Amino acid sequence: MTEKTPSPGGAGTAANDGSAGDPAASRPGGPAGVDRESIVVPPAILAQQAGWAQPGDAPRAAGGTKTDDAPQIFASSVRKSDSSEAGYDENPPGVGRLGVILGTVLAVLLVGSGITLYMVNKDDGSKDSAAAKPDAAKTAPPTPTAEPVPPIKDSAKVLPTVAGDFGKKAEIQVPGETSDGSFVVKVLTEGTGPKVEKNSWTSVDYTAKDWNTGKDIPSSYDAEGKPQIFQAGTDALIPALDQAVIGKKAGSRLLVVAPPAAAFGAQGKADMSIGPKDDLIFVIDIRNANAPDAVVSGTVTPPPADFPQVKDNGKKPAEITPVAGAKDPTELKSHVLIKGTGPKVEKGEKVVVQYTGALFSNGKVFDSSLSKGQAFTFPVGGGQVIQGWDQGLEGQTVGSRVELVIPASLGYGDKGQGDIPPGATLVFVVDILDAGQG
Repeated sequence: MTEKTPSPGGAGTAANDGSAGDPAASRPGGPAGVDRESIVVPPAILAQQAGWAQPGDAPRAAGGTKTDDAPQIFASSVRKSDSSEAGYDENPPGVGRLGVILGTVLAVLLVGSGITLYMVNKDDGSKDSAAAKPDAAKTAPPTPTAEPVPPIKDSAKVLPTVAGDFGKKAEIQVPGETSDGSFVVKVLTEGTGPKVEKNSWTSVDYTAKDWNTGKDIPSSYDAEGKPQIFQAGTDALIPALDQAVIGKKAGSRLLVVAPPAAAFGAQGKADMSIGPKDDLIFVIDIRNANAPDAVVSGTVTPPPADFPQVKDNGKKPAEITPVAGAKDPTELKSHVLIKGTGPKVEKGEKVVVQYTGALFSNGKVFDSSLSKGQAFTFPVGGGQVIQGWDQGLEGQTVGSRVELVIPASLGYGDKGQGDIPPGATLVFVVDILDAGQG
């Protein structure tokens, strides 16, 4: 998940510039108030599990540098010397090679003739000059590990042919000729949804083939396949997906021809039988595109009388009014304020949400993603959020706004967290923007 969205919980959990915060605090309201372990999985690993990150690569930030949310390995082709020139790293310390040279020169200066002094000075000058010359092995620029991604074109001399409708697996006919190596993104049918911008949360379905072998590549339309969800333009996935969708509208079907530099690079991808020189063909259906500050819309069904009432404030935190004299519930309660028309959220899926959290007792807001202008993502049922969320959002439909009333036993328990007192019942208003494999 290169997804670098601020973590719920307010200040101290993540920087508003999108940099990663404390992984343990990446949950609504901050760290869970129960004693259990969490496994933090870097976005690069999730991308590799989905199959569309280059093997061994962490996500690259704009400009081609790697982000800090994954381990990095540094290597050098220059072997470190066992001892310094002055012998300072010997144990016990010795004079080293530099000490021998200085001692010899000093002896010559004390007993030598004028001619000897001249020769010594000449030799020393030669040695100094040689020492001043840069070591080619140390100063040579590093060998590039990947070819630069070529510019995107909208056509090429030879292109595959595609049949089928948006939302269904495409039929791809591979040409008899070889690809000319162009990175092609061609709009086959244009949608009417929002445009995908850099950092938009985007979900796509895809069909894929290897141009060189003609073999099918696993597709989201296959059995058990799911849409791929990612933040566009962040290099979390291969350029054939990450860059191809930018500037295109949701509802569009795209033909993408990706040379190795726009796919899995010179190493290929052995587990998909993709060779290091194989061009790939994708047909991408852009399902949804949501800006980082997006919210859901639709007809609101007011909550029952025994639920806290909710006032919609657009892209600002919702106003939550508690029920006077209401007792704290002992079980999770939920109400669908806006019913979305998307698919049901399944356990293990990554969801993108906006939320506002308040205390059941007085309606005081303690946290909201809307205050940060950044949607929050997590895998449902993965234990990365409080139990009330994992249980309350599974089975809800994408595009829904859900009110959750969460007892302390499914929230932060007897310990509380930050502005959440011990034993507090919580109220969350959650917009489910999208869900898929991430």
